[in-house]
Amino acid sequence: MTASKPPAACLIGWPAAHSRSPLIHRYWLRTLGIEGGYVIEAVPPDEFKDFVMRLSLRGFVGANVTIPHKEQALALSKPDARASAVGAANTLWFENGELCSTNTDVEGFVDNLAASAPGWDKAKEALVLGAGGAARAIVFGLIKRGIETVHVANRTIARAQALAEQFGARVQPASWDEVGELLPRAGLLVNTTSLGMHGQPRLEIDVSLLPGDAVVADLVYVPLQTELLASAQTRGLKTADGLGMLLHQAVRGFELWFGRRPQVTAELRALVEADLKHA
Repeated sequence: MTASKPPAACLIGWPAAHSRSPLIHRYWLRTLGIEGGYVIEAVPPDEFKDFVMRLSLRGFVGANVTIPHKEQALALSKPDARASAVGAANTLWFENGELCSTNTDVEGFVDNLAASAPGWDKAKEALVLGAGGAARAIVFGLIKRGIETVHVANRTIARAQALAEQFGARVQPASWDEVGELLPRAGLLVNTTSLGMHGQPRLEIDVSLLPGDAVVADLVYVPLQTELLASAQTRGLKTADGLGMLLHQAVRGFELWFGRRPQVTAELRALVEADLKHA
């Protein structure tokens, strides 16, 4: 008899070399004493379907999926409610031989807020900047948590309107010019755009307009402390950064593949922070 191989998962993207996912999952495998693996697979779009359809034959128990494959991953699998609502899948696993998918950005965002800013969900109104794939996951999570009104501001208002049509009357589309008027009502401000990211234009937001108990979240994690978060902290507001979301969104995938629920620890965060500084 031949010994069975340890379970392995992978990250599928194009490109994918920049990902910190291997660092995160290998840390958990090591600290939990699980014999297993996690590797990067750079797969071009025209080869993605064949790769996913042969995922188990390639020795993988599941995968993370990143740009530009998230919509195709959804179409090739059995999605759960989260992946269906968001319209994109970032995690694949097998259940009774069937390829299933979910979107862990939803719980990654919500769990990071819970850890960084307890009580954040007391906010009645939220303002989400951007209307792309990440914004869809955030809006879904906010509605599920009972936020009464979610304003979505985007430079192309048609994209914000599409989110309102998808999620219903609790989502209110807004033009970028309306952001200043909405800030005083926002108990939660979330940046899902690339503005403020290293090499991208600045995100020009006047955080002094926010209520004194507002929470500010930024999905950008390069730089780790964005100008938006620094301004919010100067005002004494609670904040949640993009690295926290990255760590928390990885938890469920690991649990689905390897059967143990890992913890986001200060040691893991420090490990990834150090890696980001050397990037």
